[in-house]
Amino acid sequence: MSTPLTESPVSRSRTVERLVLGQATSDGAGVRLRRVLTPDLQQRLDPFLMLDAFGSDRPEDYIAGFPEHPHRGFETVTYMVAGRMLHRDSAGHEGLLQNGGVQWMTAGRGVIHSEIPQQEEGLMEGFQLWLNLHSSEKMMAPWYRDFAADELPRGQTAQGVKVTVIAGSSQGLLGAVSRPLTEPLYLDLQLPAGARFDQALPAAHNAFVYVYRGEVAVAGRPIPAQRMAILANEPTADGVVIEASQEARVLLIAGRPLREPIAQYGPFVMNSREEILQAMADFRDGRLG
Repeated sequence: MSTPLTESPVSRSRTVERLVLGQATSDGAGVRLRRVLTPDLQQRLDPFLMLDAFGSDRPEDYIAGFPEHPHRGFETVTYMVAGRMLHRDSAGHEGLLQNGGVQWMTAGRGVIHSEIPQQEEGLMEGFQLWLNLHSSEKMMAPWYRDFAADELPRGQTAQGVKVTVIAGSSQGLLGAVSRPLTEPLYLDLQLPAGARFDQALPAAHNAFVYVYRGEVAVAGRPIPAQRMAILANEPTADGVVIEASQEARVLLIAGRPLREPIAQYGPFVMNSREEILQAMADFRDGRLG
């Protein structure tokens, strides 16, 4: 069910600092994807560590999935636009992620999990976002939650923009997940041609837009499909205005930066080299997950 939203106009929109295409790569057992938020952007887009976009109707691009692998020190947010993926992990969680659903997993001190497609043909499309944890939370107990599509808060503006609030809040609609330290905002927006969407953003929060259908503009700067627009942190801007000249689908993601050191080695993200070495040793010796 879609809730009518009471819009709060933004008086001055952030501008686009730069556009990013991302890098075509593969992960897991050969799943083809585009790494949109790459390691060189982690400090600029703190607290976000990675965004992968995957989408193909060719089974050979996704069928092998992501066999068992470890994580420590951050959260993963998997949003399945189309397709079916089975999650299992060492904490005893199991869930089937389907069209429009979200899987939110806090790795904390460590978890080993697998993500395996449950289809042999058809479109598999979605996103995985990595959200960093504060140093005080990196060794917390793992946590996991599946949200089916009909469990996610949804609203619609007077201009016909459909809003799915995965995290944070928009136009008074509270999302499925909130986090007090990173305060993530994660919206999926469906904009009809000619529509405008205003979203308030704290000036200190880092934010970006990813267009995965059509084209939009922010402060007059066109953002074509498969581009991420990093939004400038302007103290006089009170949010972002997104305008669509054609039908479009867009992710709007923002969060409060942690401003802590980032040490990463593959699936481990900690604050120091020593903590990374400990994570590797724990995984090697069977103490992780």
